Amino acid sequence: MEPIIAIVLVLIGYALGSAKLINQGNEALVERLGRKHRTLKPGLNFIVPLLDQIVMEDTTREQVLDIKPQNVITKDNIYLEVDGVVYWRITNIEDSFYEIDDLQQGLTNLTTTTLREIIAQNTLEETNAARANMNNALLGELNRTTTKWGVNILRVDIQSITPPESVRKSMEEQRAAEINSRAAILEAEGQRQAAIKKAEGTKTSMQIISDALRSNPESKEILRYLVAQDYINASYRLGESDNAKVVFVDPGKGGEMMDLISEMTFQEGNGKNVEKTST
Repeated sequence: MEPIIAIVLVLIGYALGSAKLINQGNEALVERLGRKHRTLKPGLNFIVPLLDQIVMEDTTREQVLDIKPQNVITKDNIYLEVDGVVYWRITNIEDSFYEIDDLQQGLTNLTTTTLREIIAQNTLEETNAARANMNNALLGELNRTTTKWGVNILRVDIQSITPPESVRKSMEEQRAAEINSRAAILEAEGQRQAAIKKAEGTKTSMQIISDALRSNPESKEILRYLVAQDYINASYRLGESDNAKVVFVDPGKGGEMMDLISEMTFQEGNGKNVEKTST
């Protein structure tokens, strides 16, 4: 019985030693006698104890690499502090293990170096305005190298671009000047449009008066009446203020103007008396 029990225990130990459970989303790399043998997929797998060895197990899910703030210089010699995020995943676990020694460190160094090179090709204004283009350029450059590492770069996002304090103040002053300039242009354009409308209205009024005078000579008396009425209304408005006023009248036309004013005053007085009588 003892040999049988020993054999059973050996078989149980062999089964436990050869069974390997790989979780969903992971893969494992197996070497046999020091050489690449096969890749274990998610689920229950069996290997040969003592001969086979799992040298690597890693996830094939999407991973995030946080790029810490980096000091970079633009094409116009402005120092910036830039940070970003890289989204990546392993597509070939064998290449990710055999083609590079430290995958995480390699991705970090490659991203920071490529980021400096791309920003160095742009000015500060281009860097702020074309961030999406830089993300795409960075993505393409990274994938050219990481493909042989068995890694696919999915997205690259440059999160913040921070210029020095002096540059930020200059940018804020420039934006404020641009806003004031646009406001002044809009105001000037509004005044110009108003002046045009006013001129057009005056031109139309003069044309109507001119046509009326040509078609009906009696309209001159009406025109004289309207001019005198405007003069009287202006005199009333001046008289409402406590300040002293001096009104200059053309001596050559003073008599005519006074006759008109007297006539209008007389007519207005008669109108008021008629109203009082009727009441």
